[in-house]
Amino acid sequence: MSKEQTNHELDGTAPVLVTGGTGTLGHLVVERLAAAGRVVRVLARKKPDQAVDGAEFVTGDLGTGEGIDDAVDGVEIVVHCAGSAKGDEDKARNLVAAATRTGVRHLVYISVVGADRIPVVSGIDRNMFGYFESKRAAEVIIEGSGIPWTILRATQFHDIVLMVAEQMAKLPVIPMPRGLRVQPVDAGEVADRLVELALGAPAGLVPDLAGPSVYDVKVLIRGYLHATDRRRPILPIALPGRAAHAMVAGANLSPEHADGHRTWEEFLAERVTA
Repeated sequence: MSKEQTNHELDGTAPVLVTGGTGTLGHLVVERLAAAGRVVRVLARKKPDQAVDGAEFVTGDLGTGEGIDDAVDGVEIVVHCAGSAKGDEDKARNLVAAATRTGVRHLVYISVVGADRIPVVSGIDRNMFGYFESKRAAEVIIEGSGIPWTILRATQFHDIVLMVAEQMAKLPVIPMPRGLRVQPVDAGEVADRLVELALGAPAGLVPDLAGPSVYDVKVLIRGYLHATDRRRPILPIALPGRAAHAMVAGANLSPEHADGHRTWEEFLAERVTA
C-alpha cells in the first residue's frame, strides 16, 4: 500500500457518492451512510419514488458517462455498487475517468467472490457466467486508476437466490445444474461492511464476505418450493464449459470467510409465506 493509499484524512462534511444507490445493495448502503450522519449523493438513472433522508440524487448513466461529472463534483469517497450482467468494465472506466478529474480520494467497489477464479474462455462461458468476467475487468480498471481504492468481494445475496428460485418455480420442470453450490450472504451485512470500509482508510483488496453456510442449489430451490407449498420435479443437468467446471469446483465459494450471520432459512422465513 502506497503513502497515497493510506492517507485518508478526508473531509467528513463532503458528500459520499453511491452509484447504484437504488438497487438491492445500494439502497442499504445509502441508508446506513445517512444514519451515520454523512451527506449522501446517489447516482441513478432516475430518481426513486421514495426519498431517503440525508440523500440527494443526481440522474446519470454510468454506461454512457452522462451525468457522472456532476455526481462526483465535490465528492471524496465513492461507493460503487452499480452493476449488471454485463458492462461493468465500461461503467468502471467512465466512473474512474470522472473521479480522477475531480480528485476523488477513496473508491470502494463491491465485486463478487470468484471474479478472479472463474475462467471465461468461450461464448458458452460468457453467456452463462460473463458476470464474473465483467466484475474482474472492473476490478482491474479500479486497481490501475491511481485513485486509492478498496475492493470487497461477496458471495451471492439471499435476494438474488430468491429471485432465481421464484423464476425457476414458474417452470413445470426445474432444470438444476448438477453439483453447483452457493454460499448466500445477507445484503444488509454486506452494506454494513461496505460503509465501514468507505469511512476507513483505503485498504486494497480486503477479505471476502460470505454467508454462514454452503448449499447445493437444489437444496435452496427445494426449500423455496416447500415454503411456498409447491411441487416441481427437479431435473439435474450438466453444464458445459470451463467456467461451469470452476463453479462446480467451488470457485464461487469462500468457506474460509463464512463471516455472515443471517442464514438462508432465516431470510426465507421472513420473506416468503405459503
